[in-house]
Formats: sequence, C-alpha cells, structure tokens
Amino acid sequence: MGLLPSGFWDTWDAYVEWSIDLGLPGLAILSFTEAFIQPVPPEALTLTMFADAQGDIGSIFLIWLVVTLTSVAGALLGWWLGKILGRNFADRFIKPKHITRLDNLIQRYGSAGIFIAAFSPIPYKVLAWIAGMGEMDYRQFIVAGLLGRGLRFGIQAVAIGIWGNELWSLLDNWEIWAILGILTLIVLVPAKKWWDGLLDEEE
Repeated sequence: MGLLPSGFWDTWDAYVEWSIDLGLPGLAILSFTEAFIQPVPPEALTLTMFADAQGDIGSIFLIWLVVTLTSVAGALLGWWLGKILGRNFADRFIKPKHITRLDNLIQRYGSAGIFIAAFSPIPYKVLAWIAGMGEMDYRQFIVAGLLGRGLRFGIQAVAIGIWGNELWSLLDNWEIWAILGILTLIVLVPAKKWWDGLLDEEE
C-alpha cells in the first residue's frame, strides 16, 4: 500500500459507495470514467449488481448494456484525447515500456489488439490513448471495443446473474479448484511470455 498516496483507499471506497448509491447512473459514470482516466474498474459494481439481479433477465441485460456502452464511450473519449494531445503529453504520464508494449499490440494485431485489451486486464484506457495517438480508425476501435467489453461483461452476467447459485455450488468442490488452478497456469504462462514479447522490436 505504501506505493499509493495517503488516503487513496479511503477515496476509492468513498467513490465506489457513491457509485453504488446511484445505481445504474453510478455504474455508467464509473464505467465511463474508468475507460479513459480513473483506476476503479467496473467490476467494483458489476459483480455485486449482477448478483443482486440474479434470475432477473431484464435487469441483468440492462446492467450489461449500460456497462458495455459507457465503457466503450469512455474509451472513445480517451482515443480522441490521444489524437488531440499527442505522444508528448502521454510520455509525461505513461511509462515508456507500457507505451512500447501497447504500440506493438496495435501495430501487430490492429483491431484484434483493441479486442484483447477490452476483454483482458490489459489497461484499456491507456491503449485507447495510444490508438488515438496513432490515429487508428475510430470505427474499428469502437467495434473491437464493443466486442471485447461486451464479452467481458457478458461472461460476468451469465456466470453470476444467471448461473450464480450453480457456480457457488461448484466452488464448494476442491476438484474444481484444482482444475481451475491447472487451467490458470496453462493460460498465464504463455500469456506472460506473449506480454513480455510485446517489448521486443519487430525484426
């Protein structure tokens, strides 16, 4: 915790509580701002909201729609800011290795790279800025973001909102935890190698 400013976690908690009190508008604000500037992920609200809406398909769909659309809208603002402010501005706030990685991600994979960032823990907001700096086509950026964010939050909606009770029952079984641990290693080891490889220059 010492690497973070004093009072960071108090501010984090206060912001999350404020967003929760607002309901869907709070989720929209948190999701929108997270996609271009602030660090609190939408999961701070979506996991609880999907659990509370369990079995209510209409509410689950509305939560999914709001978080997906506002997240992509926030990233589009980040894309625009990157295009307007340029690389010199980003260099003041983003570590060079992060810029190199995400630059290579876009150059090598194009819109597929945006999809990967939108779906995975890769910092979507930073990639949005870099995509704007590189003047990536905004239509490709939006479509890839909708697919990635839609899938990310859609998995949460189904797993928690629709299959929540069944999922919790499965997690009582130690064999399931063993299988999940093995699968995690199978995914993370090559993913770490791929992520580190994004620092390499193309030959």
